[in-house]
Amino acid sequence: MIDPSAVLAPGVSVDHGAVIGPGVVIGEGTVIGCHVVVREGTRIGRGVRIDDHAVLGKLPMRAAASAITRERELPPLEIGDGCLVGAGAVIYRGARIAGQVMIADLATVREDVSIGERTIVGRGVTIENRVTIGPRCKIETEAYITALSEIGEGCFIAPSVCFTNDNFLGRTKERFRHHKGVTLERGARVGANVTCLPGITIGADALVAAGAIVTRDVPARMIVMGQPARPVRPVPEEQLLDNQEP
Repeated sequence: MIDPSAVLAPGVSVDHGAVIGPGVVIGEGTVIGCHVVVREGTRIGRGVRIDDHAVLGKLPMRAAASAITRERELPPLEIGDGCLVGAGAVIYRGARIAGQVMIADLATVREDVSIGERTIVGRGVTIENRVTIGPRCKIETEAYITALSEIGEGCFIAPSVCFTNDNFLGRTKERFRHHKGVTLERGARVGANVTCLPGITIGADALVAAGAIVTRDVPARMIVMGQPARPVRPVPEEQLLDNQEP
């Protein structure tokens, strides 16, 4: 079903069972898969591929006990040129996705999220609300990016990494004053199954080894490992982001 007010450019393909809502704008050459739902006002660029059963422009639900989700009017979802959105992915209204971003199958991107160009969001990744992700990042399978986090350019986040933002674990009103996610500065890398505690900063080009628990800030260009994570040696010069081929 395509709403009469939707604007589809030449060469747009819409497969059976898809729902295109009011005021949606879809750019030239975009391909919409089976049973995709595109909610009101969503703007999709040129040459985008949306796979089966994806939901674009979903409105957030706020439970009575929600700590961070806010009730307010959200701007339409924007998806840039050349993006790929996998089967069953859900991208909320109020997100902004730059060009050539890949959001893989079953990933979720919440409202007030900004994702920079050429970033890859892997299968089953969850990106909570009020998160900023820079260009050319890789966030791998089943990683969890908590609300209020910031990820700089060229960062790497391995599978099953978990960011946290509440040291009070949901108890006392005091927690509302201290909610803070995790900050990754430019070129930082985080290994598989790492847990990052609320409010920590991982410095530019730092590396957190697999399985670490990060309880304090990590200096730039330093390798840390362990539970809790502690510095062990500097990152080799040849591994720094500025020394990589484009």
